[in-house]
Amino acid sequence: MDHFIQVSGARENNLKNISIQIPRDQIVVFTGVSGSGKSSLAFDTLYAEGQKRYVESLSAYARHFLGQVGKPDVDAIEGLSPAIAIQQKTTSNNPRSTVGTLTKVYDYLRLLWARVGTPHCPVCNDEISRQSVDEIVDQIYSLPQGTRFAVLAPIVQNQQGEHHKILEHAKASGYARVRVDGSFYQLDDDIPFHKNEKHTVEIVVDRLTVKADDSQRLTDSLETAFSLAGDIVLIYQYGSGEETSFSQSYSCPRCEVSLAELTPRMFSFNNQEGACRTCSGLGFQVKAPSFKGAAAMQQEAVDETLAPPCPDCHGDRLAPMLLAVTVGGMNIAEFCRLSVAAALDFIANLRLPGAKAAIAELIVAEIGSRLQFMNNVGLEYLQLSRTSGTLSGGESQRIRLASQIGSGLTGVLYILDEPSIGLHQRDNARLLSALGDMREMGNTLIVVEHDEETIRQADWIVDIGPGAGKNGGYVVAQGRLDDIAKEPSSVTGQYLSRKKQIAVPEYRRKGNGKALTIIGAAENNLQDIDVSIPLGTLTCVTGVSGSGKSSLINEIVYKRLAAELNRAHTSAGNHQQMQGIDFLDKIIHIDQSPIGRTPRSNPATYTGLFDQIRSLYALTNEAKVRGYGPGRFSFNISGGRCEACAGDGMMKLEMHFLPSVFVACDVCKGKRYNRETLEVHYKGKSIADVLEMTADEAAAFFGNVPKIRKKIEALCQVGLGYVQLGQSSTTLSGGEAQRVKLAAELQKPATGSTLYVMDEPTTGLHVADVHQLVHILHALVDGGNTVVVIEHNLDLIKNADYIIDLGPEGGTHGGSIVCTGTPEEVADCEASYTGQYLRAELKGN
Repeated sequence: MDHFIQVSGARENNLKNISIQIPRDQIVVFTGVSGSGKSSLAFDTLYAEGQKRYVESLSAYARHFLGQVGKPDVDAIEGLSPAIAIQQKTTSNNPRSTVGTLTKVYDYLRLLWARVGTPHCPVCNDEISRQSVDEIVDQIYSLPQGTRFAVLAPIVQNQQGEHHKILEHAKASGYARVRVDGSFYQLDDDIPFHKNEKHTVEIVVDRLTVKADDSQRLTDSLETAFSLAGDIVLIYQYGSGEETSFSQSYSCPRCEVSLAELTPRMFSFNNQEGACRTCSGLGFQVKAPSFKGAAAMQQEAVDETLAPPCPDCHGDRLAPMLLAVTVGGMNIAEFCRLSVAAALDFIANLRLPGAKAAIAELIVAEIGSRLQFMNNVGLEYLQLSRTSGTLSGGESQRIRLASQIGSGLTGVLYILDEPSIGLHQRDNARLLSALGDMREMGNTLIVVEHDEETIRQADWIVDIGPGAGKNGGYVVAQGRLDDIAKEPSSVTGQYLSRKKQIAVPEYRRKGNGKALTIIGAAENNLQDIDVSIPLGTLTCVTGVSGSGKSSLINEIVYKRLAAELNRAHTSAGNHQQMQGIDFLDKIIHIDQSPIGRTPRSNPATYTGLFDQIRSLYALTNEAKVRGYGPGRFSFNISGGRCEACAGDGMMKLEMHFLPSVFVACDVCKGKRYNRETLEVHYKGKSIADVLEMTADEAAAFFGNVPKIRKKIEALCQVGLGYVQLGQSSTTLSGGEAQRVKLAAELQKPATGSTLYVMDEPTTGLHVADVHQLVHILHALVDGGNTVVVIEHNLDLIKNADYIIDLGPEGGTHGGSIVCTGTPEEVADCEASYTGQYLRAELKGN
């Protein structure tokens, strides 16, 4: 038992009282069709139990603040290690959160710049330094023997006035000479001052000659000068007239700019001490559009906030003095603008002088180590300054994965949700190597995954199914790769053994002879490229991660067409010209962003299905007798909803140092409605019962109501038959949210001139579900529409009519067109990474 995690009687969600032994210290893949119960076992059972045990291990006082964490529906779990879940949910939209802060790299950068950074004057860019009195003495005594010089204490610098009182005080203190505006005087002289002019006054503290036995006198004179002048002392050489300024703090005497002792805190843009005063460390000035007055538009106003770069820091977030501190000739903001790969190269070639090298050694090693972890999980193209809200779910998950690798924890159960999302096949090997490193450290990894290569490389595979929703929840097969491939009842096994596969189309569409052409695309890393998308085709845009796919399609094509065709308030990315817009009448962007921000939003409300269901309930005899209209069955307004939870059905439990948890409302038990509303039934079911139905169940229940059935069938078409109609949007993955949007679009009448843009629609889909998605996309194109898909999945790519392959690498080494054409033409291109993998896929059919 010590070598296994034993789960007995798991019944969470659709799990059918399953019992299973999971080997420890191995990479274990949970696979199966979408909705089969993989996440229910991995996250809702194993991770939930681990979280519960963690909370129970705390003191009663701490648990008092955390509240109760529900127990998963399972009889027993033995051998469970401390569990950490790394999911593909997007990270915080806080503009202060960046890739650097998420990975803790920025913490080490702040330490490096504070300890070994070289300050410069932000005005004249001269290097400024500070020295001890002994160092100043040594420097002065490096002058030729016999050099005569004066020690000057500047006590007035460029200030209006006559300053006679200052001279009288100096004379009373025993000083005899002074320099005013560059000329030397005896203090007894009549020194010319003009009260409306600016003057500089420097007291002559001592006059000395460089000779071996006079160092103590010079030391005393310097200390006296510093006590008079503060930070700056001047050494004036008689004869040559040369003068040198010395300071015990960072300051530029020419520009009268000074800098306090450098600390890591000063380089934080979240701290008032170092943040740019104009933008408070945000890097941009917030300029919100005028609010139109309707409460429902408040979130829209926030989302569409305009954010031009800060005019002072130009997006660098820090105060000018701190941006003038350099390491290796680069300030901290410039370093953060490098890609991870470029930052690694900079760190590897950083050479520091003398003591600075010793101080920086451990800091540089830690920075390099964390950057290498990010590189190993396929994030070499990301910039450390990139805000976390712009990351995809896959990118944010791999960032957290890199952070966990860097933590060096052992004996932990890691549960990952499709870590290969967003990765090109070329980068998958590095990800699998990183997972192997975590295993070798003595950890157990449970990976919920559909990617074939990840499944094939796993130490142990658990196939859950056989179907989705109520038709799933069983362990169909488990064991090594060969065991799964031989199991006849395993859908996964049938695809792994090639008994089933997604076929290559018999012919490729040529399109309708028209094209959408983008000229001079130069957004982000795009290299001023020209590209044409043939209309009336299924076009895949491919390339390694960071090659410019999203910049081209999401930032330029979608935003330009949304503004032109849909009258959206979007600003297209940098390009010179777009031709062929007149051939289209509408653009629809189906992405992975959530369909809602609260538990109120769900597939039924998003697709408009719930409006028709509410109307149907209002037509029942019981509703008519009670005078209930459709509004009574809405959980968004008072009347029929439960007021304790305001119709959410859930109560948010703040976990403070853990993620917030949603628990069922104590009053309505998660039903959302009050008792009177729940007494109205249609075919024996209340409105709450309907929301708890899966799409497959609801399709049968409403089989005799065509309008409702049609909308439900659209959800089933896109592989969401297992999802409950009322499932909270907060629990939907990015891939599921995208398919809900696709289902909503499928219900609308096709115009035949619509451009559909999708970003990795195969996310979260089993190969059997990808098969179904391919049919849907072909149906859209057969209707005369154009579908453009950003994709890494080879099963979908090989079904495209046309491919645009970008690269050759990510980041600054990407943004060019590697090749275009049919899948067969791309497969013949030696320079294309996509072509190399596509070649093998086409041969296998």
